[in-house]
Amino acid sequence: MEKRIVIIGSGFAGLWAALAAARAIDLQGASDRIEVVVVSPRPALVIRPRLYEAAIENMDPDLSALFAATGVKHFAGKIEHIHTRTRRLEITSTAGELNELSYDRLVLATGSTLYTPPVPGLEAFGFNVDQHDDARVLQAHLAELAGKPPSSARNTVVVVGGGFTGIETAAEMPARLRKILGEDTPVRAVLIECADQVGPEMGDTPRPIIEAALTECGVELVTGTRVELIDADGLLTTSGERIDAATVVWTAGARAHPLAAQIPGAHDALGRIEVDAYLRAPEADAVFATGDVAHAATDALGNVAAMSCQHALSLGRVAGYNAAASLLDLPQHPYSQPKYVTCLDLGPWGALYTEGWDRQVRLTREEGKQLKREINTKWIYPPAADKAAAFAVANPDFVIVP
Repeated sequence: MEKRIVIIGSGFAGLWAALAAARAIDLQGASDRIEVVVVSPRPALVIRPRLYEAAIENMDPDLSALFAATGVKHFAGKIEHIHTRTRRLEITSTAGELNELSYDRLVLATGSTLYTPPVPGLEAFGFNVDQHDDARVLQAHLAELAGKPPSSARNTVVVVGGGFTGIETAAEMPARLRKILGEDTPVRAVLIECADQVGPEMGDTPRPIIEAALTECGVELVTGTRVELIDADGLLTTSGERIDAATVVWTAGARAHPLAAQIPGAHDALGRIEVDAYLRAPEADAVFATGDVAHAATDALGNVAAMSCQHALSLGRVAGYNAAASLLDLPQHPYSQPKYVTCLDLGPWGALYTEGWDRQVRLTREEGKQLKREINTKWIYPPAADKAAAFAVANPDFVIVP
């Protein structure tokens, strides 16, 4: 091969970057000259937006057949160092061997990681739903509660962080606990948010609906306080409240993957690389950033892509296409995603669907839930392992929104 595009990460942005790059190369008849290589521990797409659910089996679909059908290669390993000056990567393979891989274009699509501040006891006693393995650990822990002696701590789950993931996780917990411990068991689910209100980023329009829905689901809201410490039996807040709980789930924010720090140039407060309109890192020749590691303008109004699969899908397509286009002497495609929607799962209550950055409510309860099921079970999953079908939806203009 004459040229190589390396994509780091096989999440939403990484997968679609690979497919978009492969499509552009195929259309130009250049598949024998330019190869696309994805580097990740496994050729799998973890459906992270669904890890708050009780049933998490098969939420990491294998991408091997899809990659084979579209001519994308996969290297199983973990990137240790990115040398942008020499365009070289140091990789530890899953077998533990140190390898090097050169690139002509690099797409960083490593996603985000859970923000874990130095709260005493968090690492030892906290749970989370950030990654598939984390969700499995929580699932196993909750199942084991049924074999423990009844107590208020056993029957209580505290979710820390009142953002999207925290709200969706908390809304599921009362029904989830009752299914495990018995329908007549008095259970308690508490959502703690350091801001004065839950869902601080959601704005005033949908917040009363969210609060009412959580209350109807049986979730207690504790706002305006932080977690001071966590131990085996519960936690203490900065306001002095002690909550006995055998289960504390941490969902308080995300940060760009640490590899983003190895790319020179400006980074935002979340560690994301501030990219140009084509998702290129301005101070790192040949590097594109996409998904949760990219600070990218979605429109001309000052809005910036959120750390969400909604934005990652489009960001990935654009970054992958531009990486290939820059080698094929094709025009670059500017990233633009002016339409913004949210669909928040609220457990047995239903779901809340909003449109616009001001989050105007469009659907609630069962109507919203039907849309959420459609998104969660169809829209965000990878396409069939068929080249024509995959390439048909891998162009940089393709966007799925209601």
